Amino acid sequence: MSLKENINMVKEELNSEEKFFEKAVMTEKFVKKYKNIMIASVVAIVLVVGANIAYNINEEGKVSAANAVLLKLQSDPSDAAALSELKKLSPNLHDVWLYSQAIANSDIELLKGLKSSDAMIITDLAKYELAQDAASLEEYASKQNAIYRDLALVKSAVMLLNENKADKARAVLSKVSAESSLNELVSVLKHYGVN
Repeated sequence: MSLKENINMVKEELNSEEKFFEKAVMTEKFVKKYKNIMIASVVAIVLVVGANIAYNINEEGKVSAANAVLLKLQSDPSDAAALSELKKLSPNLHDVWLYSQAIANSDIELLKGLKSSDAMIITDLAKYELAQDAASLEEYASKQNAIYRDLALVKSAVMLLNENKADKARAVLSKVSAESSLNELVSVLKHYGVN
């Protein structure tokens, strides 16, 4: 190697070291400038993750406790303390339990109380169970997202047929959804009962 090449190589090495030190100084300034923000961000992330873990553990504990209380209620349905504890742990599960007991015992008053439940499904099911005549079944079926909409319409049509109101029954049956699993029954009713 010639002297000139050696000098150029040394210059390049010094330039690269100079650039390295320049970047190190810039990084150091950046870290000093934003040190508190970076520390706060790391602490916030750790707190959020920790709070999320604690919340999930707490929820799992509630679910386990609610399931244990439900098992206790299944063995002794008259246990008022367990029922109260279930309401505190899981209000929706409490309402499901009350609904199952109301259906099993044909308790109309309990069903009336469940019409205002926070569990939307229980509210809907209670309203269906309380609909006892053709008009109330049609009213139930007219509500958007009624779970037993088509079944309520068929039941209403059958009641109307029993009252010899074939035209009204035909109108009710025409409201049954085309995708309903009750379409075969609707066809039979239209063919034999409504004509």
